[in-house]
Amino acid sequence: MPTAACIQLTSEERGTLLQWCRAGSGEHRQVERARIILLASDGLGTRSIAQQLRTRAARVSKWRQRFARHRLAGLLDRSRAGKPARYGRETERRILAQLDRTPPLGYSQWSGPLLARALPDISDDQIWRVLRQHKIQLQRRRSWCISTDPEFAQKAADVVGLYLNPPENAVVLCVDEKPHIQVLERAQGWIRLPDGRALNGFNHCYKRHGTTTLFAALEVANGDVQVGHYARRRRREFLDFMNDVVAAHPRRELHVIVDNLNTHKPKHDRWLQRHPGVHLHFIPTHASWLNLVEVWFSILSRQALRGLSCTHARQLREAIDQFVRAYKETAIPFEWTKTQVHPPRPKSCYSDLCK
Repeated sequence: MPTAACIQLTSEERGTLLQWCRAGSGEHRQVERARIILLASDGLGTRSIAQQLRTRAARVSKWRQRFARHRLAGLLDRSRAGKPARYGRETERRILAQLDRTPPLGYSQWSGPLLARALPDISDDQIWRVLRQHKIQLQRRRSWCISTDPEFAQKAADVVGLYLNPPENAVVLCVDEKPHIQVLERAQGWIRLPDGRALNGFNHCYKRHGTTTLFAALEVANGDVQVGHYARRRRREFLDFMNDVVAAHPRRELHVIVDNLNTHKPKHDRWLQRHPGVHLHFIPTHASWLNLVEVWFSILSRQALRGLSCTHARQLREAIDQFVRAYKETAIPFEWTKTQVHPPRPKSCYSDLCK
């Protein structure tokens, strides 16, 4: 056995070694090396330290020699090259390029097992590793709707301008309809299972009792909502609802944001001629997300309509009215935060991700 190195510590080194020993989350090998050096600095021999720490004397001698030559840096593990990489950039390109090809006959889309079968020289783990790296989820399907309106920029700027900088002493309203809301009757409540547990839910069987159409006008400034119930959504129902909206804001200039439904924009609009204070602003085609009332429709569906059981359209309308009254108590305006408004574009092919 080589001659034991004499260990003398500075105050900084001793403090660092003591910190390693007292760290609750420290690695065992690091704590053991620190204890070897601390015991050696107290004058203990190699065999005594090995016996006290229940390890081999050669191990104690190794770390004493390493510390004597390199001090604290000698107690750290040396860098190792590790196992050579089995897959490289070319393998990644092959996996992504395979996704752009037609799936095997009989399948409509690629899956992990199908990719592994098409690329037998690449392991399943590597295929999933590449998919996770590029955040590709084969079973998820995204959809998009590209606006083909040649005046998209002008119409979008007009609508967003009303949200961010409304005209002075005017009311900005988002108006739309939610047609064909089904009146569904279904058994729901608590069910007791044989093991004693109780589950809350509803039966998958239901009975239809007709439909109803909801018109809504969202006031952008304060989030208040005015609704109207109708059996259909013709031009007649739209104008009847707009008469109620105008009556609710007497002697006020109204800027109304609507979509391009034919009931909203006839060729000769005599109603607008009789109401010069009402100005209609049409969103671009296939861009319903620009109308803020769609956000409120989503809230209505999730909080009031989902799981609702009714036997008559009247009950459904009463439930909607109750939600509207409850919503008004805590209504706040929706804040427009999107900085760029442009038609969405579909993603490029998977092979482009490696470029």
